[in-house]
Amino acid sequence: MPARKRMPIDASADWTRMTNQETSNLASFLARMQPTLESALAKLAGTKFREDPIGGAKYSRATSIISSAYKRHGQILGRALLERLKDCGHLNVWTEDNFKLSPASAFELQKALPPESYRRISLPYGEQTQVIPIDLIAHDTKSRTIRSYNVKRGNGSYDAGKRRLIFSELLRTQTLLGGYAKSIGVDVDRAEAFIVFYYGLRSIPEPYSLVANDLDEHFQFPVFIALEAVNRQFRDRLYAMIENAP
Repeated sequence: MPARKRMPIDASADWTRMTNQETSNLASFLARMQPTLESALAKLAGTKFREDPIGGAKYSRATSIISSAYKRHGQILGRALLERLKDCGHLNVWTEDNFKLSPASAFELQKALPPESYRRISLPYGEQTQVIPIDLIAHDTKSRTIRSYNVKRGNGSYDAGKRRLIFSELLRTQTLLGGYAKSIGVDVDRAEAFIVFYYGLRSIPEPYSLVANDLDEHFQFPVFIALEAVNRQFRDRLYAMIENAP
């Protein structure tokens, strides 16, 4: 489906409307993100590259660093969303490195039901044919929901095979998420799985996908300004690394 364009937002203007408590929370969030940023930038600084006869050493190095930065940025976004939501009072958030996909979830997928139908399927959790990582799981104590999120940059297109894999794993996660909550002793009324395509190029349709402009309303918490603050720091340090190279 066509990507929904993200309208430009002046994050610096939004900052001026934040309360003192919100500003303090954002400073704490940025401090927690520093180890992630420093680690990513250190690895980028050590990027190995092959000098291209046309690009020469300077531009070959810049091209290699930028290419690697795109890949690392997706991981930074996922971590930033997790860390920001730790400041949200009605959410408990964590990562799940080994979410189990069961044979029963594969069987439901083979039925090729309309995507929205999988929101109504709830399977027991525990058996597995494979495991997948989930960037963020959020338990909303106000709405009694559990939601899972994997975070993509969403600034490029996947091929058809990759899109099918992403969507199939998401639908299988959807069928098992309620059972997962029960298995860890979390009582919920609703379970929903999502993928965030931050910059707006959705590889799967709504309602299973979110973009940057959806996040504040979705979480009922100011998320976008915090993630953009991290993006600004990463971008500034990345540019300096490239431009100040000998």
